[in-house]
Amino acid sequence: QVQLVESGGGLVQSGGSLRLSCAASGRVFSYYGMGWFRQAPGKEREFVAAILWTGRHTYYADSVKGRFTISRDNAMTTVVLQMNSLKPEDTGVYYCAADEAPYRPVPVAASSSPYWGQGTQVTVSS
Repeated sequence: QVQLVESGGGLVQSGGSLRLSCAASGRVFSYYGMGWFRQAPGKEREFVAAILWTGRHTYYADSVKGRFTISRDNAMTTVVLQMNSLKPEDTGVYYCAADEAPYRPVPVAASSSPYWGQGTQVTVSS
């Protein structure tokens, strides 16, 4: 079983930055792809960013490319989402997710991931 705990959310003004962290425990974290998703009020959960278990491949939603950076430190069992140039439309609950199986060469998908954190609120004011 994989346990995920997010932290780092908060209230920030438009143009500001936040750094989200996801601490993983349980299975051997190093072998699982990881991702960040978000859900705004009244909207479906959407993909934000993902990183493969190797750490060498990253994927981003078009809406966050150039502003967000996902990284992982397997020694620390942590995945980080650095968010810069935040916009009001980035507001939502951000969730960390782990892939359904180890060593997969594709980014984690919300529809298939069985492992989720509790979420952390990000609010960007205009």
